Amino acid sequence: MNFNGSGPQRLASAMSEIFRDAVGAAVDLYKVMIPIVIAVKLLQELDVIRYLALPLKPVMGLVGLPDELGLVWATALINNIYSGLIVLFSLAKDTPITTAQATVLGAMMLVAHGLPVELRIARAAGPRFAFQCVLRVAGALLFGWMLYRIFQSFDWLQGPANFPLDVSREPADSGWIAWGVGEARNLAAIFVIITALVALMRLLKAARITDAMNWLLRPVLRLMGVGPKASTITVIGLTMGLAYGGGLIIHEAKNGGVSRRDVFYSVSLMGLCHSLVEDTLLVAMAGADLSWILWGRLAFALVGVALVAAVSRRLPEPLGDRWLWGPAQDAIRTAEEPA
Repeated sequence: MNFNGSGPQRLASAMSEIFRDAVGAAVDLYKVMIPIVIAVKLLQELDVIRYLALPLKPVMGLVGLPDELGLVWATALINNIYSGLIVLFSLAKDTPITTAQATVLGAMMLVAHGLPVELRIARAAGPRFAFQCVLRVAGALLFGWMLYRIFQSFDWLQGPANFPLDVSREPADSGWIAWGVGEARNLAAIFVIITALVALMRLLKAARITDAMNWLLRPVLRLMGVGPKASTITVIGLTMGLAYGGGLIIHEAKNGGVSRRDVFYSVSLMGLCHSLVEDTLLVAMAGADLSWILWGRLAFALVGVALVAAVSRRLPEPLGDRWLWGPAQDAIRTAEEPA
């Protein structure tokens, strides 16, 4: 290899871009996460976490999770997965969990998170807001309950969850200075994780692994009745994220390039299962079992949307217009509204 040629220059340029992207992503996340970390610490000091978690106690009991973890899912629902994981790490000193519980919680966050933003994307493509919201939240609960019952029945994944951050470095009643030092280390570790994820995504693209996933998934979507153009866009959303796939489907919906039913099936599937690589690896780093949150979530989403498609095809068109995919003009009007 010529170390003075273009190879080292390209490597240096790629590393610089990775670092720059990681810094940008970390700064955006820290703006949200640091206030959450401080708020959770204050709530712990005031001993009010358990009271805030009470409304979600029945839900957490349904999926076999401690009451306090309701605050983790609620945070992810409103904000994003990173924010939910920060709350999880903040609570982990007082609420140790098993790998099974981490997998259930991670699966629920993967199916339903960032709803204010992601449901706005879904609505802009045309499908009804209310149905998409119910699909995401009910889907997360059903998937979490199914995993809980499987793990409990076969006594799987019952060991303690392994976190990438040393959540036990300081005792729960440590002073503010010791707590601050520990959280600063955790934030630094998160930056390392973000950098690794950015680099991994670039490697997967360069190795054309994402292309292989696209090739494998496209025939499955066609069997579900999703048209060729919509299936291509849906695969992009599944592998890369809802922002990518959602943006493309909004464009096609606005131009009339995809039928309303195809848009509905595509958005529903992307809602239940998107960013298969990045989000899945992130949650796996928080102690969840990779195979269940990757293949299990994909299978759950495909079967779930296949059932939705089978039922929706039997519904009268006016009923679908009102509750599922929306009338034709909605896709154009909502796509033209400012975000």
